Amino acid sequence: MENVTNKLKEGVVIRGPYWPEEIRVLIAKNVGHRIQIIGVGTRSEKSYSSIFNKSEIDSKIEILSGLEGPTFSSNPCKFRLALEAKRIQMSYEFDPLFAVGVSKIEPLPHQIEAVYDHLLGKPRIRFLLADDPGAGKTIMAGLLLKELKYRGVIEKILLVVPPALIENWKEELFEKFGEVFSEVSRESMVSSYGVNVWDQGTNYIVSMDFAKQDDVLDSLKETHWDIVIVDEAHKLSAYRFGQKTEKSQRYKLGEVLSDTSEHFCS
Repeated sequence: MENVTNKLKEGVVIRGPYWPEEIRVLIAKNVGHRIQIIGVGTRSEKSYSSIFNKSEIDSKIEILSGLEGPTFSSNPCKFRLALEAKRIQMSYEFDPLFAVGVSKIEPLPHQIEAVYDHLLGKPRIRFLLADDPGAGKTIMAGLLLKELKYRGVIEKILLVVPPALIENWKEELFEKFGEVFSEVSRESMVSSYGVNVWDQGTNYIVSMDFAKQDDVLDSLKETHWDIVIVDEAHKLSAYRFGQKTEKSQRYKLGEVLSDTSEHFCS
């Protein structure tokens, strides 16, 4: 007769004629000369509590799994790496300004207010930052991207900026936030002949005047973006003459990006 009684412990899965299903033991304790087993059904999640003689346990109850304990044989470096990744993944829940702490910036009060009090509180961000030149809209955009990335909300990002500011955006986002953006140009589109250039990665930056071209617009229509950020969005203009509205090519670009993005900020 197998000595099952001494092997009963929290976590083992047992089977016997006393239950209609296999159960996972939650508590096994002595009650006088008998043993109380409290468990939960592995299929129904129903709770069970019964008291048995030791002979009833040893003769009719079978332990199916759970006897093997932790071996601690895994790679400790990989374990620590996974633990650190989980810590970073959840850090934003405990640090309300998490992206500030992991970036090389000293944000100003109005930048904190814009990102944390207004932008992040929206389930779907559709927002216009109409601050004066030099107010640090690049910093606000970087903070927003980092926060949303750490929360697992966004992955595919597009920045649309005036041609003269492409390098400035790339340098600031890399130096201050560690984000690398690939510029899409005519050369990169030609080299990606036969495939959609926008589907080759996640972080893209493009000139507003290049993106407005018809063939580029067509390719953008085929791509969904988690977030699009447009710098100097006032250049996406339309003009009204009486009852007629004339849309510029830049305005049509804005319409396409609005339709193909979850979050849209400018």
